[in-house]
Amino acid sequence: MLVFLDESGDPGLKIVQGSSSYFVISLVVFQDEEETKAIEQRLQLLRRELHLNPHFKFKFNKCSRELRLAFLNAAAPYDFFYYGIVIDKAGLYGEGFKVKESFYKYATQLVFLNAREHLEKAFVHIDASGNRDFRRQITSYLKRKINHEKQHISRITFLNSANSNLIQLADMVAGAINRSHGDKPDAGDYVRVIMHRKAHVQVWPNLGKDET
Repeated sequence: MLVFLDESGDPGLKIVQGSSSYFVISLVVFQDEEETKAIEQRLQLLRRELHLNPHFKFKFNKCSRELRLAFLNAAAPYDFFYYGIVIDKAGLYGEGFKVKESFYKYATQLVFLNAREHLEKAFVHIDASGNRDFRRQITSYLKRKINHEKQHISRITFLNSANSNLIQLADMVAGAINRSHGDKPDAGDYVRVIMHRKAHVQVWPNLGKDET
C-alpha cells in the first residue's frame, strides 16, 4: 500500500494579512503498486499531449483551470482513493496553532487518524519540505500517534515534488478540496471530477459545517 501526502494553503493564522482561510492536507492512497506505475505513465503522456516540458510540475495554485481539469481528468480513471482534512482557521484558538511545525503535525495526524483503519503497512511519501530535523520529528510523531494496535504506517519517506507525479497528484487533490470551500466561480469544478475517488474529507473544527 502506497500513500502520497501534500497540502494546500498555509498554516499562518493572520488571515486578514493574507494567510489562507483553510489549510488542507490530502492523502492519496493506492492499494496496488502497478497502478502507481500506470498513472505515472499516463501523467507523463499528458505533458506530451499538452505540449508541456517533460519536467513540467503540476501544482494546483500555479496551473490554469484548463490544466487542472486536464490533470484531474487524466488521473480520475485510475484506482486510488483520497482522504482530506480541511482546517478552518477561523475556528482555531490556542498557542500551539501559532507554531507552524506543531500546526502541520497536528493536521497531518488528523487526516491519518481518519484513514488509519484502511491503512496496513503503508509506505508513506510526503513532499520534502522542512529541514531534516523536522522530517525526523514528523516521522516519529506519526508512527507514535497512528501505530497503536498495529503497523498502519510501515515507512515514511520524503520526495521532491518536482520529481514525483504522485506527490503532484496529492497537491492537485488538496488544491481541489481547498478550492471547493471557497466562493470562486470554479469552486466545485475540480472535486466534481474526482468525487468517485473520495474516501473521507473532514472539516475541522466543524463549526456547524458539513463534511464534504
